[in-house]
Amino acid sequence: MFDDKKMSEPVEIGKGVFWAGFYDKSVDLLCNPYLIVEGDEAVLIDGGSRPDFPGVMMKIMKTGIMPKNIKVLIYQHYDPDLCGSLPHLESIIDNPQLKILTNKENIRFIKHYGGSVPFETLDDTGYKFEFKSGRLLEFFNTPYAHTQGSFITFDHETKILFTSDIFGSYSNNRQLFLKIDPKCFNCTLEDKCPIDKNFCHLKNICEFHKGLMTSERALKYAMEVISAIPFEKIAPQHGSILEDIETTALIVKHLRNLKDVGVDAYLKGLSYDKIGNIDPLLKRLELKGQNIG
Repeated sequence: MFDDKKMSEPVEIGKGVFWAGFYDKSVDLLCNPYLIVEGDEAVLIDGGSRPDFPGVMMKIMKTGIMPKNIKVLIYQHYDPDLCGSLPHLESIIDNPQLKILTNKENIRFIKHYGGSVPFETLDDTGYKFEFKSGRLLEFFNTPYAHTQGSFITFDHETKILFTSDIFGSYSNNRQLFLKIDPKCFNCTLEDKCPIDKNFCHLKNICEFHKGLMTSERALKYAMEVISAIPFEKIAPQHGSILEDIETTALIVKHLRNLKDVGVDAYLKGLSYDKIGNIDPLLKRLELKGQNIG
């Protein structure tokens, strides 16, 4: 368990990489902003919600970095739990060189959070950000997992892959680092729990993806993108960090061919030729047009 005392402190999960997250008790959700510090420069990934800004900023300050040294806010998609604190961050950082780095598809939505920080798109940067030291962050598109402009971020220095909502979960018993019991490795998820646990991490992760990702194809494509990246640790925006190789491999196997994801669950059993029949609507409009004429 990740207790309240530990929750109040930043956690270094790799060289210069700090978890600065928070646990939202009202919706049983662990949210994970990440700060990467390299010398006198820092970037903040998915900075967090408006209500939890004080806690996130306190953790950032405890790392020893001054807010004004944050150069870039990286937003991997546009949800409020990532972007809600944008105006507060902008005010506290107070750096005229501060910029937002994101996909161009996200900009039209992030603008509504009220900040005035200039945007730079992944296209503008060649899908890379380099610190003065040469430390490199690289970005990869994962469209519709779960938004059009979703992407993930790879830190070449630590081999940490920041996956946004991919590999996320809802309730996770507040474990910051997840290691699944080896007894669960042959579980099909349909079976009764072989060790009689009341909570199943695998089921929870799969249900999170079924509800949040747009479709089976979008999730499968994202997993294909991720498989080509030489990561050693996965840091999602929700839920637990994955650093145990066996645990990560098990979750990948379950997500790779996960069924009933997003719209595919809603339309389960319907073939494509049974979807999208607009003939009744067209007939009604044509009839109405004739009556008007």
